[in-house]
Amino acid sequence: MCGIAGILNLDGSPSSGVALARMTDAISHRGPDGEGQYTEGPLGLGHRRLAILDLTPAAHQPMATSDGRYVISYNGEVYNCLELRVELEALGRQFRSRSDTEVVLNALAQWGKAALNRFNGMFALALWDKQEQTLLLARDRYGIKPLYYAMCGKTLLIGSEVKAILAHGAYSASMDVEALVEYFTFQNFFTDRTLFAGVRLLPAGCWAQADLKRASEGLTIERYWDWQFHEGDNQASEAEYLEELDRLFRQAVSRQLLSDVPVGSYLSGGMDSGSITAIAASQLPYMKTFTCGFDLHSASGLELAFDERANAELMSYLYRTEHYEMVLKAGDMERVMPQMAWHLEEPRVGQSYPNYYAAKLAGRFVKVVLSGGGGDELFGGYPWRYYRAVVNDDFEHYVDKYYVYWQRLMNNSTLKQAFSPIW
Repeated sequence: MCGIAGILNLDGSPSSGVALARMTDAISHRGPDGEGQYTEGPLGLGHRRLAILDLTPAAHQPMATSDGRYVISYNGEVYNCLELRVELEALGRQFRSRSDTEVVLNALAQWGKAALNRFNGMFALALWDKQEQTLLLARDRYGIKPLYYAMCGKTLLIGSEVKAILAHGAYSASMDVEALVEYFTFQNFFTDRTLFAGVRLLPAGCWAQADLKRASEGLTIERYWDWQFHEGDNQASEAEYLEELDRLFRQAVSRQLLSDVPVGSYLSGGMDSGSITAIAASQLPYMKTFTCGFDLHSASGLELAFDERANAELMSYLYRTEHYEMVLKAGDMERVMPQMAWHLEEPRVGQSYPNYYAAKLAGRFVKVVLSGGGGDELFGGYPWRYYRAVVNDDFEHYVDKYYVYWQRLMNNSTLKQAFSPIW
């Protein structure tokens, strides 16, 4: 991952290079391979680089187009960058590097916001148009890469993490009580709120734009992509669906192997990471795989099934991977909580301390690691989620039933009582 940070003074006053450097330094852990800042009048863009494609200085960021009109700070990877590059070269665009950053930059310069729909990948970006005096922000369709923003008076601050915004100095942290209620209700955030009052997370599949010529309008946000759940016009047989699923799955994994550094994979012993590793290992002989297990000396009953090392080791044998394991013991969660809280900044569903240890283990050997995250959402895992969808009058009825069922940190009556002094 890389890190981006930015300042835009909508009143036209000069941005502070010193403040921008503080913001960039605050997220230095996201990019140990390089840093850069670009300032021009009211704008400042910062970047921390984790080099994956084109390890040379030619891929340094922030990156400008050859004519200097556009400047980008970008985090992510666009997996169809090679196909887009061929198309852009045919249109006369020239390239100085082999990075996907330069492809994204030129695609936006060539096609404008319409380019966002052509990117197959994960990304968060900030693009400055020097001629039009506009700053464009955008996130990928699923929101894999984060992008936070805050309006502090006439100053727009952006960052890959909230700590970048905090480092500027204009923003003072305080609790967003409504967001806290939202978390206690769902154990997650379904809106763009964060626990930091005034700091928003740009929604997935959206772009935002600030225009200095219309500064009074602030930040305009629009959605460029959304889910469409409907049956296709032409129905196919089960065999045809399976064949197409297999093609798409293999294509998705293969595309994500595009890298100039070694690629590894998590291997928990489950279906999701195991399927991904099977495809990847067929193209990357002896790729490195990683898993976390648990010390079973004090375990009993159901706890014995929580350790999946045996399954992971069998898969490693079958796929011929170079496998690494870490064993977690009692007290490891408590020991890591301060570091986890600092990195996560706020609680979100799906984050667990074994993931943190697995990432630390993988980070000793590779820069890129494949994950099975999202498999349950795509393929209907955790079937208890869907039992209440069987008999309903309509979608709203299902939502009401599911809301009542959902496990909460507090039930509604207790929640109201607990928050009454502050909300």
